[in-house]
Amino acid sequence: MDLEQRTVRNIGIISHIDAGKTTVSERILFYCGEIHRMGEVHDGSATMDWMDQEQERGITITATSTSCRWRELWINLIDTPGHIDFTIEVERSLRVLDGAVAIFSAVEGVQPQSESVWRQADRYRVPRICLINKLDRIGADYRAVCEQLREQLGARPVLLQIPLGCEGAFAGVIDLLDEQLLRFDEDDQGSTVRAEAIPDELREEARTAREALVEAAADFDDGILDDFLEGREIDPFRLRAALRRGTLECRIYPVLLGSALRNKGIQPLLDAVGTYLPSPLDLPPVSARHPRHPEREELLPSTATGPLCALAFKVVADEGRKLTYLRIYSGRIKAGDAVWNSTQVCHEKVARLFRMHAHRRERLDEAGAGDIVAAAGLKSVLTGDTLCAVDHPLLLAGLSFPEPVVSLAVEPKGVDDRDKLPPALEKLQWEDPTFRVREDQETGQTILVGMGELHLEVLTTRLARDFGVEVKTGRPQVVYRETLGRQVEWREHFHREVEGKVQDGEVLLRLTPLSRGEGLKILLPAEGGCALPAELREAARQGLESACAAGLVVGYPLTDLRVELVEAPFVPGLTTEPGLRAAVQRGLAMAAREGRPLLLEPVMVIELLAPGDYAGKVLGSLQQKRGRIEGVQSRGDLEVIRAKVPLVEMFGYMTELRGATKGRGTFTMEFSHHDDAPPEVLKRFGLL
Repeated sequence: MDLEQRTVRNIGIISHIDAGKTTVSERILFYCGEIHRMGEVHDGSATMDWMDQEQERGITITATSTSCRWRELWINLIDTPGHIDFTIEVERSLRVLDGAVAIFSAVEGVQPQSESVWRQADRYRVPRICLINKLDRIGADYRAVCEQLREQLGARPVLLQIPLGCEGAFAGVIDLLDEQLLRFDEDDQGSTVRAEAIPDELREEARTAREALVEAAADFDDGILDDFLEGREIDPFRLRAALRRGTLECRIYPVLLGSALRNKGIQPLLDAVGTYLPSPLDLPPVSARHPRHPEREELLPSTATGPLCALAFKVVADEGRKLTYLRIYSGRIKAGDAVWNSTQVCHEKVARLFRMHAHRRERLDEAGAGDIVAAAGLKSVLTGDTLCAVDHPLLLAGLSFPEPVVSLAVEPKGVDDRDKLPPALEKLQWEDPTFRVREDQETGQTILVGMGELHLEVLTTRLARDFGVEVKTGRPQVVYRETLGRQVEWREHFHREVEGKVQDGEVLLRLTPLSRGEGLKILLPAEGGCALPAELREAARQGLESACAAGLVVGYPLTDLRVELVEAPFVPGLTTEPGLRAAVQRGLAMAAREGRPLLLEPVMVIELLAPGDYAGKVLGSLQQKRGRIEGVQSRGDLEVIRAKVPLVEMFGYMTELRGATKGRGTFTMEFSHHDDAPPEVLKRFGLL
């Protein structure tokens, strides 16, 4: 098994939207022999974009898993979305991947979502190699992209190639390690790679670029540094080994060049995946804890002989049943096995196992450590749950989910739709932890809450197509947050007889505003300083959490606030759990009224591209929308404008921008922070 794992690569493809992820994935599958005809994103025939909406919109919506063989390597590949509305797909993919290929457009370079996915990969310490794609496009500049990697991402790129020609003349790449020119035969869609001598006119440039590569490798091998200083020839094998060490430590990032659409540069990328990215055996053992004794840590090497430990990183509704994607960190799992879900605290049974090829399945009898598979039959499992052996409970760290910022009211169109809507929404929530559903207490409407307009539009379309539920929708609304303007203390004593039993509880609460961006902090007295028994202490904590999530005045969750339970007297035989919960919830509500309640609105960071002739007009429109301009940069005949704008001002902005720039402007945006809502919003909610 160890020998097999050494040839396994669990990788993801990450980038900003439209940098070429799915096109690269399609070429990888073609050159690995998994498909015999390359599909294209622009005509809706890409293998990895199999959903109807992906094919219609020309974007990736859901992370798609597949597997293929390249030379001696077995590659488990996940193609992730680039749109900010589907960032959870990137988050949960990077949580389980061993390495990643980050793709950057040679024209647009490092874009906002490029930064987001890079930071996500930093958080999980995922080693990366980079592909600068679209070298055939007008305005391509790989050197500028490398500089942006240094300045904007704080990364250290190491060029492994330089191009032969650029823009329309891009014809191949010069391999700096083996010192040869690689051409990709256009007659067979780039399948044949011809190695040639480096042209004389590029020898000096290649020599200079190779010296920079050797200097980077020398940081990880002192012998290379000695040979370099003495002028001795250095074997490419030693250079690759040194660069691999630096890549696995996330200190350097090898950079390759290509044009996926023109079938150039993909085979060297696949070779680099095997050379520089880790196998499951190259990674440190995974840390797991005992569910009942979190202080007990167990390190799990990636071995099939260890205890079973797997993370459910994605759940999809497949014909009404759950299909669960698993990353197996230790042990083996077989079809028919009974397993323990230590997150949900229940037994589960693995009915069938599959290796996924986009939406196509390949049945498996068993799978082992280091593999990524899908399982059918798991009924209670949700994203982030840990599956383990029944007699060896383990718990892995879960995932963090971004908070949704846009809501949409929906109503069923017909009587049948009314009955089918709740189960359909439940299934969509299985799949997407960033999708929430709640009921408006005043109107009785069902409110969908998501990451953006596109996210909610995709979900409502899926309701109709996948579940046969037709709904009427309202206008998208901003999801605000509540906080307080001043510190307040409040003592609340709840005492009431309910159904013949006295319910009693008393609390002293202190609510303190925090700086913007600090989030919500719930503090209880230290265990030794609290008179409450453990079960009542837990009830108080849960009561505080649920009350803060439900909001205090308007109904939006609390943030940027410290909520302290200062005192909670315990009277044996009198203090009860319901009484304590009621005291907590009523105390919070009463304290909020005294603490000058405020609303916070989500603010987005946007990057906007507009022709120079229209830049002044665009800047003026952003300022009218309460936008704060953070920078303007020229990129050819385009102006790149970075700004922060309240989300409420951005609904429908794409139509407005296209009108102002005669269809030539475009923008992307992502959540930045919450800030004080303007007085007119406070008045609308009765807070002024």
